[in-house]
Amino acid sequence: MRYDLAVIGSGGAAFAAAIAARRKGRTVIMIERGTVGGTCVNTGCVPSKALLAAAKARHIALRQHFPGIRTTAGEVDMASVTEAKRALVDTMRTAKYVDLAADLGWEILTGSARFVDGPAVDVDLAAGGRTRVDAEHYLVATGSTPWTPPITGLTAVGYLTSTTAMELTTLPRSLLVIGGNHVGLEQAQLFARLGTRVTVVEQEDRLAPGEEPEISAGIERVLADEGIAVQTGSTVSSVRREDDLVIAGHRTAGTTDDEIPAQAVLVATGRRPVTDGLGLADVGVEHGPRGEVPVDENLRTQNPRIWAAGDVTGHPQYVYVAAAHGTLVADNALDGARRTLDYHHLPRVTFTSPQIAAAGLTEAQAIEQGHVCECRVLPLEHVPRALVDRNTRGLIKLVAERHTGRLLGAHVLADGAGDVISTAVYALANHMTVTQMADMWCPYLTMAEGIKLAAQTFTRDVTKLSCCAS
Repeated sequence: MRYDLAVIGSGGAAFAAAIAARRKGRTVIMIERGTVGGTCVNTGCVPSKALLAAAKARHIALRQHFPGIRTTAGEVDMASVTEAKRALVDTMRTAKYVDLAADLGWEILTGSARFVDGPAVDVDLAAGGRTRVDAEHYLVATGSTPWTPPITGLTAVGYLTSTTAMELTTLPRSLLVIGGNHVGLEQAQLFARLGTRVTVVEQEDRLAPGEEPEISAGIERVLADEGIAVQTGSTVSSVRREDDLVIAGHRTAGTTDDEIPAQAVLVATGRRPVTDGLGLADVGVEHGPRGEVPVDENLRTQNPRIWAAGDVTGHPQYVYVAAAHGTLVADNALDGARRTLDYHHLPRVTFTSPQIAAAGLTEAQAIEQGHVCECRVLPLEHVPRALVDRNTRGLIKLVAERHTGRLLGAHVLADGAGDVISTAVYALANHMTVTQMADMWCPYLTMAEGIKLAAQTFTRDVTKLSCCAS
């Protein structure tokens, strides 16, 4: 049988493409060498946020700040926490992936795929034997995997990644997290709130180096308040084991070498595309400089019948980007739609507590692109929702074009920032000005009102407003 679309991988991009193709009445086959569902449901979004929610519940029980309310929290039964996470993942994988494929009518082959002349795909089946898949179009949606930098001794002593850390059934007494971006920050706070003593080392001069400096400073204060040690501008060069401890040697700019002892090390230094064993070069598709599969704006590779989507392309590594890619490939490959995507208002969220969320340009990016900017920073102490929640840790920063007032970027450090940023996404998508944002309806006593208040700071002093008069 010759299929309309053969998909290699079974994550967000793969399923979005397969669903879109089946809705068009086209034939689909999917090939997966590992666990069906890809990163998000198995080792990424779902399990990490489930564990973060559990850790937050314990943290609130230990440190809730409302007068007259008493709560306590005991030791953590990590085996039970991890088992509950696994049960959730298994349920979602079955309902949203395995059963869905069966319901919509495509087969999932379990095995390793490799391109051969044609192009076609040879599949070494996990159950034994080999089969060949022929299709009009092929989609590479194999995702990404944690990347480990070359640190002397790391392999010998053993280390955790964001994937393996979420399978622990006992908590380490102490943990060194190498990497202070979104994954490292989430994992650091997760384990600290469960009772582990945590140190974060980041080679850049601040945490969350891709965010606004005010956001970086704010999240560092939060971590310090929760007892997490942070060393920025520091590079881990070697590790060795002494008894039950790992000793990490590191150098901080302008200082001598130092050492950090910890019972375990978690490496959170980014992810790299998964393309090993695919044989892409044999069908005219070369890798990019970071191992990604190069694609044009329509997500077509150098071979006109082979497409790529999601993390493997080197595009922003978010599951909603992968899903949008998958649908786009189905339209372009099967209908010749020649669609493209606009990333200028793409949101991003780091699920620390408070969350970090942003959309659009940072101030530095706007200046680099030639904009004359005007920016405002609103501390959460001026947002009524934060006041009644007794949690004013955070801020909202808006970046606007000075002569037009058009919003260029929004950056939020707050509880619920991932929901708040949607307001800015719509404003950016519709090229709104901060004046228009300041005059829009917004329900009172919501964190989203902070975006409106931040917009109002461009033309008025919000400290002189009554609590519910805008």
